[in-house]
Amino acid sequence: MKTFLKIILSLSVILVAAVLWVWRGELLSVISVESVDGNEYLYTMEYRAPYDLDEVVESDIDENAELLSYVVGHIAKGLPVKADISKSEGPSFDANCTSFQAAKADGTGWWYGRNYDFFKNPTLVVTSHPRNGYASISVCDMAHFGYSLEKLPVSLKDKFLCLASIYAPMDGINEKGLCTSIMALPKQPAQQDSGKHRVGTSILMRLFLDRCATVDEALALLETVDVRHDISAGSGYHYMVADATGACAVIEFDLFDGWKTLITRKADDSRSMPVTNHLLNPKYCTEEPDSVLGNPYSRSWWRYGTVSEYLSDHDGSLTLEQAQECLALVHWENLVWDTGLVEDTQYSNIYDQSQITLHLRNWNEYGRTHTFSLK
Repeated sequence: MKTFLKIILSLSVILVAAVLWVWRGELLSVISVESVDGNEYLYTMEYRAPYDLDEVVESDIDENAELLSYVVGHIAKGLPVKADISKSEGPSFDANCTSFQAAKADGTGWWYGRNYDFFKNPTLVVTSHPRNGYASISVCDMAHFGYSLEKLPVSLKDKFLCLASIYAPMDGINEKGLCTSIMALPKQPAQQDSGKHRVGTSILMRLFLDRCATVDEALALLETVDVRHDISAGSGYHYMVADATGACAVIEFDLFDGWKTLITRKADDSRSMPVTNHLLNPKYCTEEPDSVLGNPYSRSWWRYGTVSEYLSDHDGSLTLEQAQECLALVHWENLVWDTGLVEDTQYSNIYDQSQITLHLRNWNEYGRTHTFSLK
């Protein structure tokens, strides 16, 4: 009997050890999830699990639900695991965002600013050191992978879906100083179809962060894939990319010409470049609000003009405090839409492209800045 018990105990130890070994990266990642300074709606995670961007690209994932299913299946490693991936939804036209690049006033590099205006959802800051890619800091809206104000990553089990965040950055910076962010364009979901592998809304930014050191490299990578936004979300998007040399570009897609890629670069003699929620490319850019070309409901043209004027008044050269003030000028707070939904600036970020740091203000707490760097 004792021998039998010893065998059972030994097998149990071996089984536990095997589980810990196979899922060691995922477990280390989940264990690292913690709130920032006791803020129950702001979290950090050190992503330690392996992931294969080549496999993701080859899987032609262009829908959010499909991406979450892929993540769950990948983590389960063949086991029949299911997870609740429901999330809060809001009408796509409510989404507002502002981004800009501006020179640092001390001449040591560039700032990359970004307001993420949506709803009061929990926020996750993710640091990643992939084996075959650049290390990065990215910021995620946790509602995109199953969380809400009522569902937070408190217990170990509750933290499981945070692993999806690696494929869902809303903005970020990598170790080379390349920054990227995404802004909504209502009713413009790009559906490129040239026969290349398809990538969805946020996967493109993970590719930029992991594989690109410069704007030119990001634009070259863009030519190797078809960008297809999730039609079920009801919105399209454009992207800004900027590097540590001061190069900056906005990536858009031509809704009237087969979703061809449109690139608008920052002028060589300019110190700054802003973008909000309307097309910026000269082919379609207009000074008058136009619901076909952007989001007049979000005051996109007003925000663009306000930020442009502030940057111009400072010759495109800002201190950290001025960069934060620029974003504060166009933030939302308790903005009630006709639907009854209430919108806020979920977070406001300033990235230092030379020091590779993130200065984040969550939920309009403009008297409190949280600073993150690559470990």
